[in-house]
Amino acid sequence: MIELRNFIKNIRPYKPGKPIEEVIKELGLTGEILKLASNENPLGASPHAIKAMSDRIDDSFLYPDDNCYYLKQRLSEQSGIPVQNVIVGSGSVELIELIFKAYVNPGDEVIMSEPSFIMYRIACQIFGGERIAVPLKAYHHDTEAMIERMNAKTKIIIVDNPINPTGTIIRKAAMDHFVKTVPPNVILVIDEAYHEYIRESDYPHGLDYLKKHQNIIVLRTFSKIYGLAGLRVGYGFGSEEIIGAMMKVRLPFNVNRIGQIAAGAALGDTDFVEASIENNEAGKAFLYREFERLGLSYTPSFGNFVLVDFKKEAKEVFEAAQKRGVILRTVYEYGLPTSLRITIGSKAQNERLIKVLEEIL
Repeated sequence: MIELRNFIKNIRPYKPGKPIEEVIKELGLTGEILKLASNENPLGASPHAIKAMSDRIDDSFLYPDDNCYYLKQRLSEQSGIPVQNVIVGSGSVELIELIFKAYVNPGDEVIMSEPSFIMYRIACQIFGGERIAVPLKAYHHDTEAMIERMNAKTKIIIVDNPINPTGTIIRKAAMDHFVKTVPPNVILVIDEAYHEYIRESDYPHGLDYLKKHQNIIVLRTFSKIYGLAGLRVGYGFGSEEIIGAMMKVRLPFNVNRIGQIAAGAALGDTDFVEASIENNEAGKAFLYREFERLGLSYTPSFGNFVLVDFKKEAKEVFEAAQKRGVILRTVYEYGLPTSLRITIGSKAQNERLIKVLEEIL
């Protein structure tokens, strides 16, 4: 057997949900299959993006713009952040990898919550970092415990706000204190993949901290509210120093041409964004009521998903739902074996989900 790098031996690869086609084939299912496993937008993709892709699909034989010039310009205009402080990647997961690739030496400590988005752990392992896992406190980031774990070896602290898979957030006062406490030689990564869904006045937007703190990078994505998960386009805002370091270690042409075009068009589709928010809020209200009626425990969420605790081995519920054509997401790899993460769907999808859960329970 060919010897692996030491750091690779203990990595458990990221496991996405199975493709719908594979589930249909394995279980012999018929009729419409409902996938509520990957936090995709139930309204589909932004119509502006679909039109832009259709109009430019014949250009697919051309290499993409290596620097994502026009998309960066659009992101700069929308955010008010100078273009030199913007980076675009193949999904925000590539940007997570680039941060670790640029900064983490073997033995450097990286502080993260346990559980939180599992790619943080994997990226840390790939580059030989020492993961400092801080348990959640009532399903929330324990920022005070994170502060206590900082030391001279700390290189990166990474928080998803809201957390995947619990959906909870760090409130503004806590984030203000946290940001001030993180020393300037430690990179603070704030992953805001679901921030567009949040209308909470107490939610701290990462961009508000960038002017005063050069050690922060804020990550966002087009995969969620804009409905472009299949195109893999993520973006980030940070200091010129951090962005410049990440640009040095990225692969050329890392963001495909059609993805850049679609993302730029989606940014202007405010009607679609508002419709997605309204659907999500209505869906949450409906599901919360139904979960309570069914006696199910759930964590109030600020994303487009809800963590539901079935108080027993959740794999049984997952498999029973899948046999009925509804695909949910197990989170046992996050240390939550009795829970499922359920994407908020359309009105009809949510109603079907509840009927299936009624049958199973």
